[in-house]
Amino acid sequence: MKNLRTIILAAGKGTRMKSDVPKVLHPVCGKPIIQYIVDVSQSIGSLKTYVVFGHKSDIVKEALTYPIVAVEQPKLLGTADAVKCAENYFKSFRGDVLILCGDTPLLDKATVKRVVQKHKKSKAACTFLTAVVHNSKGYGRIIRGENGGVVAIREDKDAAGYERNIAEINVGVYCCQSKELFKALKALKMNEKKKEFYLTDIVEFFFENGQKVETVETENPAEGLGINTREDLAVAENFMRRKILSNLMIEGVTIVDPGTTYIDAGAKIGSDTVIYPHTFIESNVRVGKNCRIGPFARLRQGTKISDKVEIGNFTEISRTKIGSKTFMKHFSYLGDSLVGANVNIGAGVITANFDGQQKNTTRIDDGAFIGSDSVLVAPVRIGKKAVIGAGSVVTKGKVIPDGSVAFGVPAKIILKEKRK
Repeated sequence: MKNLRTIILAAGKGTRMKSDVPKVLHPVCGKPIIQYIVDVSQSIGSLKTYVVFGHKSDIVKEALTYPIVAVEQPKLLGTADAVKCAENYFKSFRGDVLILCGDTPLLDKATVKRVVQKHKKSKAACTFLTAVVHNSKGYGRIIRGENGGVVAIREDKDAAGYERNIAEINVGVYCCQSKELFKALKALKMNEKKKEFYLTDIVEFFFENGQKVETVETENPAEGLGINTREDLAVAENFMRRKILSNLMIEGVTIVDPGTTYIDAGAKIGSDTVIYPHTFIESNVRVGKNCRIGPFARLRQGTKISDKVEIGNFTEISRTKIGSKTFMKHFSYLGDSLVGANVNIGAGVITANFDGQQKNTTRIDDGAFIGSDSVLVAPVRIGKKAVIGAGSVVTKGKVIPDGSVAFGVPAKIILKEKRK
């Protein structure tokens, strides 16, 4: 969208997290909180994304995967002041500004898109997202006039009387005309209780000046969950995990027991694959079609599995590529490996990929058979249709030729190129 830019507010210290890690960098399903919000900005076509930092900004910037414009808030004087810190970037801009909170990972791009679309269609000065909840404690209440229009947003600490019982809350997503937004920010007064400038006060300013304010209500109040504590983090993790699993099942993946299956954001799994209970699949993992994974399996980042592969119970795979129709049934570990097609990885097979200084690669070519309880001390190469006898140790630097049979501690070639 050529006439849309985004400001993400990420300057808070997150003191209630009791952590040295900036709040917005805590992961939800394997991805930093703030990355979800940056992804939303990118997905709806925002021309530029500005992130307002305060606490440990350098660390946060390094963690983001999309290019953003970093804006510093020297003093943490509230959300209105945070937006105002980006004003210099908008002096010649006459489009719309989308404002998002950096600690709301459950925000859905479709919902944000609805806010932007309604804003552009209505030509309002400001359009923002609301939700109706059973317990509004801690959230800003939506104050409406007799005709149903929005009059103001009252923050929780300032709400009094009937306002405390209002169920409609502010979610923290705003779309404003750039020119009108920064004009309103200059007119806002500091809240004396908090010694901060509230961004929510722009709504009352627009109303009092006869400018149009619109709202969009989300059907899922959980979208507005802000992460302030470790408990909030756990709630968000649970919601996001269910969403990830639901999307995979819609796409044709069988999840035998969603309650014990953990799949991170960014993992890709092909149709007709079955994921058995107590399986962990991290981000940046690719699993093909018609695979069987688990139970009690862990696929770590950088793992790529082709079609019709079986990964059984109590197995772990890390930074490894596996070809089609390969079997790895029980109690095994593959790390930093290149495994071909139709390979048998016996029970208890281990790749010893770390020598104390660096990770080394194990290569197992098509059709190889690795006997139970074998140890492959990387770097090693096992040729096509080669056989490693059970209990063998293939030592560092060893190459087992195609079709050969090797056995022993250390493994020695006892038959050369006999397998066809």
